[in-house]
Parts: sequence; C-alpha cells; structure tokens
Amino acid sequence: MARIKYYYDTETCRYERIERSRWEMFLNTLGVLMVACVIAVGLVLFYMEFFDSPKEAILRKENEELKLYQEMVEKDLEQFAAMVEVLQDRDDNVYRVIFEAEPIPSTIRQAGVGGAERYKKLLEKGLSREDLILSNLKKIDQLKKQMYIQTKSYDEIERMAMNKEKMWASIPAIQPISNKELNRMASGFGMRVHPIYKVRRMHAGCDFSAPRGTPIYATGDGVVIKKESHYGGYGNEVEIDHGYGYITKYAHLDSFKAKKGQKVKRGEVIGYVGNTGASTAPHLHYEVIKDGKKVNPMNFFFQELNAEEYEKMLELASRENQSLG
Repeated sequence: MARIKYYYDTETCRYERIERSRWEMFLNTLGVLMVACVIAVGLVLFYMEFFDSPKEAILRKENEELKLYQEMVEKDLEQFAAMVEVLQDRDDNVYRVIFEAEPIPSTIRQAGVGGAERYKKLLEKGLSREDLILSNLKKIDQLKKQMYIQTKSYDEIERMAMNKEKMWASIPAIQPISNKELNRMASGFGMRVHPIYKVRRMHAGCDFSAPRGTPIYATGDGVVIKKESHYGGYGNEVEIDHGYGYITKYAHLDSFKAKKGQKVKRGEVIGYVGNTGASTAPHLHYEVIKDGKKVNPMNFFFQELNAEEYEKMLELASRENQSLG
C-alpha cells in the first residue's frame, strides 16, 4: 500500500495531502532503479575483484598446484644434474686415473641436443607457457644425453676392470736378473760417463753387472717383437711389447732363448747376460719405454722390493758413474 504524504500549509494552518503526478512518480521510480543498478554493479565488481567464481576458483587452485609441481620438477632436475656432475667427476678423476685412461672431454659431455626445431610439434600447439615447458624439456634431454655418455664410459671402465689382472701381469714390475743381494746395480738412468767416448751422455736405462750366462727374465707378460744382433751399439738385443704402451729392451746378451713373435710370461727366461756390442764388461742393459718415451726403470721394480730395499736401489742407481754400455 502506497504511503500518503502530507505537508503543512501555513496559510490555512492545515495539513494538506501531497498530490503527485504520474510523471513525478515515474521519475522517482526510475531514480530508485538507477541507484539500485549502480549498487548492484558495484557489488558485482567488488565480488569479481575480491572473490572468484566457482570456475575461477578451480582454475586458480589448478594453477597453484601446477606452480608447485613446476617448482618440484625444477628442484629434482637440479638434484639430478648435481648427481650427474658427481658421477662425471668421479669417473674422470678416480676411475680413469686408476686405469690410466684419458678423461672424457667436456665438449663431449656438455654437447647440445638440438635447437627449437627439435620441439617443433610442441611449439605449434601455441601453449601459453611454452618457454617454461621447453626449458624443462631441454634440461631433461641434456641430462639424458649426459647419462648415456656416462653409461658408455662405465661400459669402457668395466672392460678395463675385467682386463686389470692382465694389465698388472703385463706391466714391467720386477728386476730383469736375480739381484737378491741388491749388489748388481752398476749404473742407473740419467747422465753418465760413456764407457767408450768418456763424455757425459744420457744413459736411458739401467746396467746390471753379472757373469756371462746369467739368466735374463721378462719383467712382464708380453710378446717378443725384436730379436736382433749388432756388432756395435746394443749388440744382441731383445724387445718385448707388454701392451698398454709398455716396451722393454734387454741388450748386450750373450745368447737368446726367446724367439721373435713368442708370447712370454713375467719371470720367463728370454736370454743370457753377455758382453756384445758397445759393452766394456758382461752386463745387462735394461730399458723401459712408455708410449714411445724412455723412462727410468727404477720406477718399475715395485713388486719384489720392500721400501728399504727400494731406497737402497735408488741410492745405487743415482750415483753418477760410468755406464757399462
């Protein structure tokens, strides 16, 4: 029921009823509706600003979960990368050092896996966060390649480990003649006076003095690759290829026992001490060659000498005397 309004008429001193036209009533109603609309719009905007619709709430929750999963994936990728780096470091600086193998170059370990063309199908989908997805995929592909290279490296190390017993049996590791009293070291590796020219020259091996006919032993497993005789120089000489870059030379022999092409074992007699070639007394001239370079044989007598005996041998070998040939 519409409320009836009155006003006080001062002339008649009476309350008179307010009469409104339909136009005024329309305008008043229209004004109320406009105010209501403004309030409604304001409430809607306020709700949209500070409150989510059910669909938006679901999407927001999914985005938050995806963000959390993304952070977890990135953390896991970082941990995997760190683990791979540890494996690579141990591979290069422990395992490969033990087996005297060259480390894998970083250019191979860190090589790329292709550009954006590799992910062309994914790019064609027009994903909103394709940069994030591509970044993770590239990291995963990089780790997969590094792990593949690492597994190949471990395959190689496994082969070397299985071959380790053979390698240790092949490396020169004993003295080439019997020297239990440690009194047969006549001249060591280094600058020595030449027995004929009487000038200091490089002596690339060790001279062991011994009576003619003393047995000479192969210092490691290998194959005889040289058996030659000369009037000068090394005289009667034998060379054994032990593999793994090692070759040993035995010179000034009186006679041979091993034949060229023969496989020999460590400790097997290959010849006998003599005085052939440029030699001034019966002795054995012994050399160790590693990767084409002559090295000090004293570094390879570790199998049959204890620390005290090795020190004594070093002292004898270090004396700058005259070599025997």
